[in-house]
Amino acid sequence: MTEIRYGIIGSGMMGHEHIRTIGLVDGARVTAVSDPDEGMRASAAALAGDCAAFTDHHALLQSGLCDALVIAAPNHLHHPNLRDVLPADLPVLVEKPLCTTLADCEEILMLAAGRSSQVWVAMEYRYMPPVARLIEAVRAGDTGRVRMISIREHRFPFLKKVGDWNRFEEKTGGTLVEKCCHFFDLMRLIAGAEPVRIYTSGGADVNFRDELYDGRTPDILDNAYVVLDFANGVRAMLDLCMFAEGSAWQEAIAVTGDLAKAEALVPGPSRFSPDGRERHSEFVLSPRATKLERREIMTVDAAILAVGDHHGSTYFQHQKFFEMIRDGGRPEVTLEDGLESVRIGLAAERSARTGQAIRLDASAQIDGVMDLAGDAA
Repeated sequence: MTEIRYGIIGSGMMGHEHIRTIGLVDGARVTAVSDPDEGMRASAAALAGDCAAFTDHHALLQSGLCDALVIAAPNHLHHPNLRDVLPADLPVLVEKPLCTTLADCEEILMLAAGRSSQVWVAMEYRYMPPVARLIEAVRAGDTGRVRMISIREHRFPFLKKVGDWNRFEEKTGGTLVEKCCHFFDLMRLIAGAEPVRIYTSGGADVNFRDELYDGRTPDILDNAYVVLDFANGVRAMLDLCMFAEGSAWQEAIAVTGDLAKAEALVPGPSRFSPDGRERHSEFVLSPRATKLERREIMTVDAAILAVGDHHGSTYFQHQKFFEMIRDGGRPEVTLEDGLESVRIGLAAERSARTGQAIRLDASAQIDGVMDLAGDAA
């Protein structure tokens, strides 16, 4: 192909970021968008250069205007969207989480079997420059054998979305699915194993307590500690707080092995910084033997930083997705990866509700429609 034409299904905040990002990828162009919300649809079409705009994805698919698809609709729509688009056999980049229930994830894997075109799950945190550098250091053996993984995210509350869909677990999968599937994906990638046990202490203590929707108060968690034991002995911990937007580092990811500790330090988006300016992220390696840390400032082109809130990771992900389509490669983040990150998030949510540790080994039973991710340990 001399040009790859993209269709965007779901033209909200993340859909707009995908449109801006695709505009920087040489050889890629957004030719169609779909969204039931008139304002978002019109804004997205204008951002893409007055491309074709449709009220639903069925019309977009029938238009013949697209060589690849990006699904950026609200979480609970990923499953029906994927069911509709998979038969078209076009390459698909689907936003995280893959689906909001385990049963839906499993159905999508079944429906995708035998397709010639690829499906990539958008875990863009893998491609955030300091995180990519951390993963590179671990794989190079700089940390030695990995023993512990710690991820701290202290950030702003969930933003306002069209229809307020992100205020309730039923449409998001819960905070530990919606937001934290990114982190569980990183833990699996770095540990090189699957978790077998998970425990969560969490609550909905500060955010949205004064909001009512049809008489209901939002039920999504706004803080949690999650501890995971992996099959190979690695331990991991997530420290999440979503009412800490004044933090110097929004994310601090540490991997500690028997030789060194590696850290990725990421500030929040520029619009939440005190002066409105983008701050550089950092990578730090602290060897045990020399006790002399090595610190690297991670610089990203200003044009790439300007198109999104994720320190260039959406752009770097799109570069790889484009190359996969062009060269006929395989997705780096598979449907199986998407399913496992949702499985962990659902187990973490269940543990927070029950106060019990949850088993995630092969013998653990899945509880049907509730998608409970294992038995109490």
